Amino acid sequence: MARRAIPTDASGLPDKPYFKIGEAARLCAVKPYVLRYWETEFKSVRPQKTRSQQRLYRKRDVEPLLKIRHLLYEKRFTIEGARVAAEVFLRTELQRVDEDAHHDTLRTATGMIHQREVAFV
Repeated sequence: MARRAIPTDASGLPDKPYFKIGEAARLCAVKPYVLRYWETEFKSVRPQKTRSQQRLYRKRDVEPLLKIRHLLYEKRFTIEGARVAAEVFLRTELQRVDEDAHHDTLRTATGMIHQREVAFV
C-alpha cells in the first residue's frame, strides 16, 4: 500500500500549523532528546507547550532547528560557535523581516498617495 504524499509549503516543511517533538525531530533528522538538549543551549529554541507539557513546534520553530543542525552536523561547529552563529542568523533574519515590513508600508502609503492624486485630477 503506497503512502500519500504530505503537502508541503515553499520551505519544504509539511503544511501543518504544529509539530509534536517526534515530528520535529524527524524533520531535523535527530532524536527527540537532542531537541530537548538544544532547548537548554539555544535561546531561539523555545517551543510552545500544551497543558500536559507536550512540546509543540511551529514552522518558525523548526526553521532555526534546521539551521542549528546544519551548523553542528555539517559545518562541524561547536555548541558555542553554533549558538553565536544562530543568534547572528536570527538577528539578520529579524532585520530582514523588519525591512520587508517597512518597504511594504512605504509601498502601501505610496499607492494611497497616488490614488488620492488621481482622484483630485
